[in-house]
Amino acid sequence: MAGIGIPGVSDKYKTNDLVEGLMKVERIPLTREQDTLESYKTQQSAWRDVNQKMSSLRDSVKTLYSYDNPFNNKLASSSDEYAITADAGRDAAYDSFKIDVVTPATCDRLLSKEIEKGEEVPQGTYTFKTGDKTISYKWRGGKIEDFITSLNKRGANTIKASLIGVNRGRKALLIESLKTGADKRLVFEDAALDYAIEKEIIRKTASSSKTFGTSSREFESPLDDNFSATEQKGMPALSIGGAKAGSNGISVSPRGGLQIKIPSDLAANDNLRVEFTIKASQVQDIAKAMNENLGQPEIPGAGSVTFGGITIVNKPSETGIAAPAAPQEPLEEIRNNSVLYAVSAYGDESEIEIPPSAWKFDPNSGSGEEVKISVDAKKFPKLSAIAIKNRNTGVRLDVSAMTAFDAKKDLGFEAVHPVSEAGDAVIKYEGITITRPENDIDDVVPNVTLHLTDKTERTATISIKPDTESAKDALIQFVGKYNQTIAELNILSQNKPEIIEELDYLTDDEKEKYHEKLGLFFNDFSLSSAKGSMQRIISTRYKFSDSATVTMLNQIGISTNATNYSGYNPGKMRGYLEIDEKKLDENLKNNLEDIKRLFGYDSDGDLIVDSGIGYLIDKQLTSYVQTGGILANKDSVLNRQIDASQKKITKLESQLDDKEAELRSKYGQMEGTLNSLERQQEGISNFTKQNQRGN
Repeated sequence: MAGIGIPGVSDKYKTNDLVEGLMKVERIPLTREQDTLESYKTQQSAWRDVNQKMSSLRDSVKTLYSYDNPFNNKLASSSDEYAITADAGRDAAYDSFKIDVVTPATCDRLLSKEIEKGEEVPQGTYTFKTGDKTISYKWRGGKIEDFITSLNKRGANTIKASLIGVNRGRKALLIESLKTGADKRLVFEDAALDYAIEKEIIRKTASSSKTFGTSSREFESPLDDNFSATEQKGMPALSIGGAKAGSNGISVSPRGGLQIKIPSDLAANDNLRVEFTIKASQVQDIAKAMNENLGQPEIPGAGSVTFGGITIVNKPSETGIAAPAAPQEPLEEIRNNSVLYAVSAYGDESEIEIPPSAWKFDPNSGSGEEVKISVDAKKFPKLSAIAIKNRNTGVRLDVSAMTAFDAKKDLGFEAVHPVSEAGDAVIKYEGITITRPENDIDDVVPNVTLHLTDKTERTATISIKPDTESAKDALIQFVGKYNQTIAELNILSQNKPEIIEELDYLTDDEKEKYHEKLGLFFNDFSLSSAKGSMQRIISTRYKFSDSATVTMLNQIGISTNATNYSGYNPGKMRGYLEIDEKKLDENLKNNLEDIKRLFGYDSDGDLIVDSGIGYLIDKQLTSYVQTGGILANKDSVLNRQIDASQKKITKLESQLDDKEAELRSKYGQMEGTLNSLERQQEGISNFTKQNQRGN
């Protein structure tokens, strides 16, 4: 309330000072309650800091035993990183394997003839296709620079165009597909086709196809792949005699096999494609027929003649026929869908199976459905012949006449100035030829993605090893979080200033704030209990396996005295962890699996982690930081106390305002009365003086 102000006599009797002195005494309960409120808020802030430190430590230890633990991380290295690299998933096996990149996957990048700057592109509907993607739009006509901008805007991630400086002042239009793979060829339609022909991006071509496989003179015996060594004893070997040529193609009887050479003038073409059809039909099973004739052949006797009581026996016939040896056991019927092979002249001639999944052949169906087969030299480098091996005993294969042609020319158009042409990636994995349309291949090696950038000069070795660096970083982070939590508990539960000074990583401001909280919870049992529990967990032995090498944390170089200091140092008695980095590196290299299980393992065989340093610290801290936990309850109690204190302060402030108003009113009245009396006294005094002068 404002002080009393009377013109000419303001605060003449020191009334304001008197009221202020009386109010100071009245404010003592308010000041005491305000101090109590600040104490509550300081405690609440301290508990929340403990919660934050414990939660951070809990998150850290969770990563050390959860599914995403760093001990499962893998690193993939390549001996030829310029040509091939790899990424290993967490479930990849520790291994090394050989990869040859015959060719990476490529896309169509087609260049035009020289074009004048600012040249006009005529109006029309421009359509471009690559694989299953189509870009089509109407162009109103305009400069080529604007045409390129318009095309790139519509063809994001599918097609791209640009002007390339090929000569001084002269440029060429480069149009490229952004999709790799042989089936992602760039196709021009509508006005785009006319423009591409005019600018000599593409040109028309004539077909160069040839038909073969209709004459037995083209047949050769298939290569011996030692497959027969695994078949039944007594089973007839594959024979070229089981193949017959006709005007419509080839018929291959059970156990028949042959190789059909591709015309030599086409076999050398990298763009070669061979197409034909195949049909499987059920026939009488030769294994069943052979089982019915397992015995020796019956040869009639030589006979005899009797005359005059004399019998003459004929000499046995010498036929020279030897009965075939019977198999030791009946032959089983064979049903095998590995019948088509591409013969490669790459190095030593070899046969590469055309996977049955590519043409869905089922020797058991007997449906006689005809299936079209397409064999591309991009997938089978140096393709020189097609081999057919009908190992089945009850299936006849009917193969049509084969057609070989240049896959690019027979599309009707070919590139005039190709920078690169669409093709599949071809690799050899442990000697097995594999093709894929992309350069990122994730389905060859389980949980490993290969990234191709160039062909390899020599066989590359991909090695999958543990990522010890990420495991080390996670352990260092754990130690840091653990020490920060222990420091927080030490400062709040002890009244020793040196505890703060020992923490060299603190700034001056942080040290000042910690000094304000020093010993704040000196008598709180929950903090000492949390610290003691964590220290017991850290120092316990965990016998998770009879063959375990590492069963304690100090064995890997993490302990309260990892540096083996022998003198007296109070700081080493506070419970902080230290790291012997050399010892840790050695154990991460040699005992990674033991370290992983040290932080979390299944002790009762139910496939759920229920023990280990990480698991137990997580469990201990959860009781503190979870909703409804120890720290949450303390925060809740303080919230109630703070609310009550704030209400009490509000009430006291209201009472003080009323008291101050009352005092100032009373003392104001008193001062007014005194002033009135003083004026009366002054009036009487003046009257007396006037009377005395009159006499």
